[in-house]
Amino acid sequence: MRVLLQPAFILHRRPYLNTSLLLETFSREQGRLGLVARGASAPRSRLKGLLQPFTPLLLSWTGAGELATLTGAEEAGRPVPLPPNRVLAGLYVNELLVRLLPRQDAQPGLFAAYETVLAELATADGEEPPLRRFEKKLLEELGYGLTLDREAASGVPIVAEERYRYVLDRGPLAASQSRTGVPISGRGLLALRDGILADPTVLKEVKRLTRAALAEQLRGRTLKTRELYRVKRDSQPE
Repeated sequence: MRVLLQPAFILHRRPYLNTSLLLETFSREQGRLGLVARGASAPRSRLKGLLQPFTPLLLSWTGAGELATLTGAEEAGRPVPLPPNRVLAGLYVNELLVRLLPRQDAQPGLFAAYETVLAELATADGEEPPLRRFEKKLLEELGYGLTLDREAASGVPIVAEERYRYVLDRGPLAASQSRTGVPISGRGLLALRDGILADPTVLKEVKRLTRAALAEQLRGRTLKTRELYRVKRDSQPE
């Protein structure tokens, strides 16, 4: 199968043989793909500096199965200028996609959300709200969207002033009805529903919920970027 140039991003790259690269890519039309870029790391290769994360690209390839062969690459726009302190957040988003997306499953809505989160990480005052909104969208696209507007048991609307526990295989329950699940306020549920995450207290609640939901999908697999976050946090002076 030969695929002509189409929008894509590099999610991860690593050396392969002497001068080639193994790429994990995210294509708007084909979803997550594994590509081998032959000769791409050779000293005179024009692809050496092009195949980088956070750069909008047009890629073409040939082949099918787990690993196809890159046949062409062009810039589709300027690289997203993530500030140095936001690069780890971008790599976290990339790692989520590599770990959770099935191969060759088109996700145009998620591709648009990926473009949005990169743009927000480059310009927003804080990185947490964009990350939480992206995590919510990712769960939706995987088929595990969170119920954020109604109680799971009664179906009544969520009340901002009430307390709940979010049971991952059911949804939010009134705190008095469950001893399990992720504790969260009604305000937190509604804020995540609407994507309005300015309140630091609400943001902490929402982070606990999305992380718990993603952990279910990761099935015990650890994220390297989370470990790097811990190292970064522990190295900061008190």
